[in-house]
Amino acid sequence: MWDFPSTLMSSQPLVIGKFSLGMGDRFAHEAEAQLAACIAAQKLGVEIVPVWNKSNREHNIIGSEPTSTRAAADAAVKALGWTAPYFLDADHIGLKTVDRFVGVSDFFTIDVADFIAQPADPAAVKGFVDRHPELVGTITLAGIDRPFTTTRADVERTAAKFLLAVQEAGKVYRHIVSVKGVGRFVPEISMDETDNPQTPPELLIILAAIADEGVPIQTIAPKFTGRFNKGVDYVGDVAQFEREFNDDLCVIAHAVKQYGLPANLKLSVHSGSDKFSIYPAIRRALAKHGAGVHVKTAGTNWLEECIGLAEAGGEGLVIAKEIYAEAHAHMDELCLPYATVIDIDRSKLPSVTEVNGWTSVQYVGALRHDQKNPLYNANIRQLIHVGFKVAAKMGPRYLNALKTYRADCARNVTGNLFDRHIKPLFL
Repeated sequence: MWDFPSTLMSSQPLVIGKFSLGMGDRFAHEAEAQLAACIAAQKLGVEIVPVWNKSNREHNIIGSEPTSTRAAADAAVKALGWTAPYFLDADHIGLKTVDRFVGVSDFFTIDVADFIAQPADPAAVKGFVDRHPELVGTITLAGIDRPFTTTRADVERTAAKFLLAVQEAGKVYRHIVSVKGVGRFVPEISMDETDNPQTPPELLIILAAIADEGVPIQTIAPKFTGRFNKGVDYVGDVAQFEREFNDDLCVIAHAVKQYGLPANLKLSVHSGSDKFSIYPAIRRALAKHGAGVHVKTAGTNWLEECIGLAEAGGEGLVIAKEIYAEAHAHMDELCLPYATVIDIDRSKLPSVTEVNGWTSVQYVGALRHDQKNPLYNANIRQLIHVGFKVAAKMGPRYLNALKTYRADCARNVTGNLFDRHIKPLFL
């Protein structure tokens, strides 16, 4: 077991605050607009920690480097006088990709999806179960009104499914430590890429394994029931999600005490942007348990740039229409990397000819996530969401448009984050 100091000083570990937002900035032009939303929340008495994140895949598609994300974040913080903590997330990294980020990032989302359900060493599984007799039998967790009963075979099965993934996370964590030092970054482990949500006993077993591995995680991303498609609302049983979310908070609170995990350990909700129907459930659970949360809202920012361009009219609208046309023409290629997190009904996508005839109002109405607007089209929104490669190929033309229509894009980016995400979740 290891100790994790709870105070933050220059010589002590970096600690992320209670509420934090993962904010994507595909083209590194919206950091000030994003930070403005956090400043608006701060003025109302709630501190939201901004965490700028961009994955290796996104850097490869756009042709950027993590240094550009760091430069944009630092510049925004300086320009707006932000003195509270902020972080840069090396999003969805593994041993093969972490070195690209290790010099500039101070938050690491360790993605071990490829190792889940790969068979662990039987001796390691046996050793784990032998070390944790408390996981076998009747388990009663504060806040969950029904006790859980597990057999040794149950624990062995769960350990066999997740232990190799946890061990891989340990390898990645120790590699980062070898470069940055202990406590100089915030570690998260992503366990959400599985077929089924983890039950409370399964999550408890995972957390026990993480503690054994010596990884002082501050956030963990479990699998929740339902669909978390990119850029659109949650699809699933909201009541069941709320039960799972509350149960997970209880498991985390228990594991912190039982296994000495960091006191600020909290849930991380991946693909969390635009999941408006579950925000009330998350908010109720946070208030009930006094818990924190990290919500990743990455891709919604790029959509707001497109909305800003379309709203501006002129060349901005022309570019927005071209993005749709090219995304429509290369749909298979663009959707393939995101196939598990999008559901596009192609029969409900308008033709390129039709979209080319749209006004700003029609284009914005189709793309902006306002479910009360009859023009809103979730299929268009998902297609544009995965279509940022089109804008990347435009190169300077797209980036110059972001500068020309800066006010329009910034207004939409800030308003979206504050009004549709921060307010319903935290204010």
